[in-house]
Amino acid sequence: MKEFSIAMALVDYIPVLLFAVAGVILMRDLYNKMSKGAFALFAAGLIDVTCAGALKATYKLLYALGVCDFTPLSDMFFPVQSIGFLLAGVGILAMLLHRQGKSTAYAVVPPVFKGTFVFVSLMVLGLGMLDAVLCVLSVRLKKPALIVLFLISFVCSLGMGYLSSKDFAQASMNWIAEGVNVAGQGTLLAGVLLLHKNGLTAFRLKKRGEAV
Repeated sequence: MKEFSIAMALVDYIPVLLFAVAGVILMRDLYNKMSKGAFALFAAGLIDVTCAGALKATYKLLYALGVCDFTPLSDMFFPVQSIGFLLAGVGILAMLLHRQGKSTAYAVVPPVFKGTFVFVSLMVLGLGMLDAVLCVLSVRLKKPALIVLFLISFVCSLGMGYLSSKDFAQASMNWIAEGVNVAGQGTLLAGVLLLHKNGLTAFRLKKRGEAV
């Protein structure tokens, strides 16, 4: 028996919404700075992560309402979210390193065993690339203080990776995870909004060989 309440399920939608808003702002601001392939990876990754979070929240809501225990919605969360972060990280990193080239292919990890560490590694790798590039953009926009927000977001996301290995049948663990997730996505959104406010849309990345 899982201790899911309706309030808990509804709160679970908050970090999903925060991440989605941050993702939309980033996609709009970075669209003209990416090759088509890089943007496709970046957008697909952000959409994957958003859908994974929304489906997991929906699973909790259906369970709390007593409708059904729709386990596939819960089981797919970690793999889909991890691959989504990896795609987003590869896409945004390609913006800096290979803006005019073709997109780098990503490796698909076949889920033949319950290797949680594999998905954690993919999530950390993708999220690390995403936050690293946002930190670089913060410096280039002369707003290095924003790095703190992205570091907090990254640490909270690492915390979520750790918490995912724990037993979520108890309500207390779910509320702890909710708090960490809201803090992580909230700081991400705050950092993205401040980048947007300070000229990310108009900012022009230097082409290879161009003087800085």
